[in-house]
Amino acid sequence: MVIKYELLKKDPRTKARLGKITTPHSIIDTPCFMPVGTQATVKSLSKEEVEATGAQIILGNTYHLWLQPGHKLIEEAGGLHKFMNWDKSILTDSGGFQVFSLAKMRDIKEEGVTFKHHKNGSQLFLSPELAIEIQNSLGSDIMMSFDECPPYPATKEYMEKSVERTIRWAKRGFEHHKNKDTQGLFGIIQGGIYPDIRKHCCEELTKIDFDGFSIGGVSVGEPKEEQNLAIEYTIPYLPENKPRYLMGVGSPGAILDGVERGIDMFDCVLPTRIARHGTAMTSRGRLILKNACFEKDFTPLDQECDCYTCKNYTKAYLHHLIKAEELLVHRLISIHNIQFLENLMKGIREAIKNDNFLEFKKAFYEKYGLDNNDKDF
Repeated sequence: MVIKYELLKKDPRTKARLGKITTPHSIIDTPCFMPVGTQATVKSLSKEEVEATGAQIILGNTYHLWLQPGHKLIEEAGGLHKFMNWDKSILTDSGGFQVFSLAKMRDIKEEGVTFKHHKNGSQLFLSPELAIEIQNSLGSDIMMSFDECPPYPATKEYMEKSVERTIRWAKRGFEHHKNKDTQGLFGIIQGGIYPDIRKHCCEELTKIDFDGFSIGGVSVGEPKEEQNLAIEYTIPYLPENKPRYLMGVGSPGAILDGVERGIDMFDCVLPTRIARHGTAMTSRGRLILKNACFEKDFTPLDQECDCYTCKNYTKAYLHHLIKAEELLVHRLISIHNIQFLENLMKGIREAIKNDNFLEFKKAFYEKYGLDNNDKDF
């Protein structure tokens, strides 16, 4: 297989695991967090700045890159790695979540999904085959199957039909994949909060020779408890020798919960999105830097952080930039937030290595100032 997973160690008291993923472009230590580069860029950051955070792999968005600038243009440029000047690993999603979250007036049929452009209203059509064709042109290391991302909540009857369609679409996409020697392909497990449906989806998709598996249908509005249940319903039926990816999850608490339950990979727009609104993640919790209390705070965002922002700037300066509506603040807080999550992943990996993951998690929660039930975590 083009994507190789090596299980290095299991935590003795949880399902947390330490490993390595080898792709055509790099080796990734897991558990890992992937910054999102929706349109061939991690918003406001250069390639060098993303690398400096410790990011080992980034995510590109199939739906958005299909619309602009177009997958054929990126293929002509030499693929997504060359186009955006990123020489480490890239994962691309399938576009299924964007059809669910952005598109207007969806019409889901066996052939695929007809929907309206989220900006100009023009009619679009995306099928399992086209989603794979686009990703083949992009040249990402890891591609995603095209799936239906059901709404939350969904009835069991709807979920059963949706999952059967997702299984059929996964088979069609796998057959259409033209670059099996250079690009990996993950299957996506759906099933909502129904354990028997998730089990069935796992059993059917693991019959296909996917390079790894993603847990879909989370981060769609469900409570934290249901997100954890979805993971617990899925993990027992996934092979140990392949990566496990929890899609769209990036808050520290959700990452820790996912790792504890056996997840290897995470992604989310959260660190850059909240940065653009002036919010920083720190070891002591989130800071809303527009607040007046930071006007004369001449200390770094986080005394425990060694990122570029914390080494060079103070909370008072960042507060000033927000008040002055200067774009630089988006970049500076984004650098910090991404490195905060990358440092969290390093700490998690070290804790698993040393058999003290639960102690690490408890200490992190206490310092962050939130508990297990906090929905903002």
